[in-house]
Amino acid sequence: MVIYHLPALLNESIAGLNLRPEGIYVDVTFGGGGHSRAILDQLTSGRLIAFDQDTDAAANTITDEQFTLLNQNFRYLKNNLRFLGITAINGLIADLGVSFHQFDEQERGFSFRSDAELDMRMNRNAQVKASDILRTYEEEKLADVFYKYGELTNSRKLASAIVKARTTRPVKTVSDLMAALSGLFPSWEENKFYARLFQSLRIEVNHEMEALTEMLQQALELLKPGGRLAVITYHSLEDRLVKNFIRTGNFEGESDKDFYGNVTAPLRAVNRKVIVPTEEEIAENSRSRSARLRIAEKL
Repeated sequence: MVIYHLPALLNESIAGLNLRPEGIYVDVTFGGGGHSRAILDQLTSGRLIAFDQDTDAAANTITDEQFTLLNQNFRYLKNNLRFLGITAINGLIADLGVSFHQFDEQERGFSFRSDAELDMRMNRNAQVKASDILRTYEEEKLADVFYKYGELTNSRKLASAIVKARTTRPVKTVSDLMAALSGLFPSWEENKFYARLFQSLRIEVNHEMEALTEMLQQALELLKPGGRLAVITYHSLEDRLVKNFIRTGNFEGESDKDFYGNVTAPLRAVNRKVIVPTEEEIAENSRSRSARLRIAEKL
C-alpha cells in the first residue's frame, strides 16, 4: 500500500487545538487527510472545512456530512469560508510543506533524487513551473531566489552558472540542473545543498511565503476569542514568520505597546517552546525530523 502522507506531530497538534465537539474548524493543508480525520473523530455537531490546492488530494476525501473539502489555495481562506456562510471559526491547523505523495511522484519534480522535469507546482493548473523560472529569470533575480528562499550564500555563482548553461541547452530537468551546477558545492554537502536549492525554487513557484502570510492574517480575523491556531513548519523561513506572528501579531516581530508601555498582541503562545517530534516518531517517520509545531490562542 502506498501511503499518501504521514502527518507529523499528529497527537500534539490535535491536542493543541483544544477541540470543542460543536466547533467549526479548518484544516488548510488536507493532503492525505490525517489531521482532518483526527479532528472529525472529536466533533459531534461541529464542522470541518479542509483546503488543498492539489487535485490529487481529492482521492483522500472523507465521506461525512460534517466535512467539506475545497480544491483551493489557503490564501483564499476568508472568501471561501464566507461563501459557505462561515464568518468565525474555533480553530485552524496548517501542516506546511510537501506531502509524501508529491515528493514520491517522480513527474511532479519536487525531489532531486530522481530525474524528471522541474515542475514543483502544488497546483497543477498554475502556469509557471520551476523549469520556466530557470529558463526565463534574469541572473540577478535567480540569485535573489536562491539567497532569499534557500539561504545559499553562493547564490550569485549558482545563478551565473545556470544562465551560462541555458545559452547552449535548456535547464529543464533535474539532471540538467545538476550538470549546470557541478563543482559549485562540496561533495559532502550535496544533499543539503540540493535540499535548499529545491526548496528555494518550490517556494518561488508556489508563492509559499506570500500565501502563508495572507492565510495567517485571515486566520486571525476569523478566529473567535479563545480559538486556537496550530502551525507545523519545516524550515527556518516559515518557522521565523509564524513565531513572529504569534508573538507580536506581525511578521517583522516588532511588538506594539499601549500607552503604558505594555506589549499588546492579538495572540497568546500556548507552547512557549517549539514542539518537535519525539525520537520514536522520527524513527517511524524520518521525514518528520524537521517538523516544528507552534500553537497560539486568540485573546
